Amino acid sequence: MSKFYVTTPIYYINGLPSVGHAYSTIIADALARYHRMKGEEVRFLTGTDENSQKNVEAAERAGMKDDIQGYLDQMAARWQEAFDELGFTHDRFIRTTEADHAQAVEKFWKAVEKTGDIYLGEYVGLYCKGCEAFYGEADLVDGKCPLHKTVPEAIKEKNYFFRLTKYRDALLEHIGKHPDFVVPASRRNEIVSYIRDFMTDISISRASMKWGIPVPGDEKQRIYVWFDALINYLTGAGYGSDDAACAKWWPADLHIVGKDIIKFHCALWPAMLMSAGLPLPTRVLAHGFFTVNGEKMSKSLGNVIDPVQIARDYGNDVLRYFLMREIRLGEDGDFSLDRLAQRYDGELANELGNLAHRVLTMTEKYFDGTVPKRTDGFLAGAWDGYHLAMEELRVHDALEVVWKLVRESNQLIEERAPWKLAKLKEEKMLADTMYVLLETLRHISWMLVPIMPDTADRLLEKLGLAPAKEFSQAVEVAWRWGELAPGAKIEKGEPLFPRREGSQAAEARGNS
Repeated sequence: MSKFYVTTPIYYINGLPSVGHAYSTIIADALARYHRMKGEEVRFLTGTDENSQKNVEAAERAGMKDDIQGYLDQMAARWQEAFDELGFTHDRFIRTTEADHAQAVEKFWKAVEKTGDIYLGEYVGLYCKGCEAFYGEADLVDGKCPLHKTVPEAIKEKNYFFRLTKYRDALLEHIGKHPDFVVPASRRNEIVSYIRDFMTDISISRASMKWGIPVPGDEKQRIYVWFDALINYLTGAGYGSDDAACAKWWPADLHIVGKDIIKFHCALWPAMLMSAGLPLPTRVLAHGFFTVNGEKMSKSLGNVIDPVQIARDYGNDVLRYFLMREIRLGEDGDFSLDRLAQRYDGELANELGNLAHRVLTMTEKYFDGTVPKRTDGFLAGAWDGYHLAMEELRVHDALEVVWKLVRESNQLIEERAPWKLAKLKEEKMLADTMYVLLETLRHISWMLVPIMPDTADRLLEKLGLAPAKEFSQAVEVAWRWGELAPGAKIEKGEPLFPRREGSQAAEARGNS
C-alpha cells in the first residue's frame, strides 16, 4: 500500500490561529483526505513551534514570565481545540517542547556535527525578531525588515554555524533534476536565485537565548529556533524514537508552507538533510500571502479573521470551500466576508444546494422517492480531470470539475424539463433523466469528500446511502457509473445550504 506524508508549518503560539494559519492546514487536510479516499496510508502532521523568542515575549506580556512552559501549555491547548473545531484530521499534533522532539534534535545535531558541518565562529549581523532570521544590508528596505517594517537588531556573539554553502551545488543540482521539488515555478526560480547568488553559512545557535533546546555538549548555547523547528518533520515521522516508523514515513511527500519561509524549507532544510545523510522531501508547496479586503492582515488594523468564528457562523465546509475556490493554490489571495457570502448564496445555495433539492423533490414527486432504473450518464472524463488536478495540487481546478458537473446537471434539468416529461407521460425519458441526475449527485458527493466532507456525507444520506458503508467500498467500484441502486429510497430532508437570514461573521474580525 502506498503512503502519503503531508505536513503544515508549525505555528508560533504568541496568538490564536488566524485564517492564514487555517488556510495552510485546510489545504493539508484536503490532500490528506484525498489520499485516504484513494486507499493510501496517510500521515498528516501539524503543530506548534514553541522554542521561539516570540513565545517568550508573549508569555511575559501575559504576566507569565516565570512560567513560560505554563503559557505554552495553555496556548497549545487552545490551538488544538481550534483545530479540532475546524475538523482537521491530523494524525499528530506536534509540540517542539515535547521530549521526543528534543531527542530527535539532539540525534540530528550529532549526525550533522559528525560530518564536520558544524563549526564555532563569531556572528555579526542584523536580526529581525519578527522573522527570527538574519538579514544583510542589501535585504533591507529603507534600513528595515521588508516584512515587519522594523529596524533589525545588531547582534555580535559566538555561535555555532552550519556549513550551508558546502551544499550550494548539490542543492542546485537536486532542484534542476527535480523541478517539482519547489512549486509553484515562481517560488522555484526565487529559491534558485537565492541559493546561487546569496546563500551563506548560517548561525544555528544563540548564546543570548535562555529558552530552547540546549546545544549538545554546550549548555550555554541554545539551538536556533529554525534549525530546531525544521526537524519536527522528522520527529513526526518517528526519527529518534521509532526507527521502523521513520523508515516507513520518511521522506515526507509534501511540505506546505507560506512563501515567506521558503529559504528555510527549500535551501536550509534540504542541506541539513544532505548533511545528516537523509533523503529529501518530495515536494515543497509555497502558498501566497493573505490580505483582507485588499489590506494586509494585522491586529493594529483590526482586520484579523478568526476562522473558528467563520466556521461557527457558516459551517466548516463553507470556509473550506471559499478558501480553496477563491484562491489559486500558490498565489496570493484576498479574504472578503462579502465575497464569502456571495459564494455561499450563489455557488453553494443556488447551484449545488438548489440542484440537490430540485432533484430529490422531483424524485419524490414522480417516483415516490425511489431511485429509477439505471441508464448511461455524462461524467465523460470528469474523474480523470479531478484526479489530475488533485495530484498536481490544483485543488481549485478540482473544484471546477465538480462545479462543471453541478452546472451541467442544472442545465439538463432545464433542457429536459422533467415536469413536462411527466405531463406528456414520457416515462422512459423521465426515468433516465432522474437516474442521471441522482447518480451524478453521488459522484459529486465522492468528489467533495476531501474538500467539503460534511456536505459529502449529508448529500449521500439524502440519496439514501450510509456514508460509512459507501466510503468502505473499493474506489474502483464506487467511482464507476451506475452504482446507485434502483429502488433505493431517498431522504430529501432540509436543504444543504439554507437561506441565511443574517450573519455574525463580522464578529470574526479582531477576535484573535
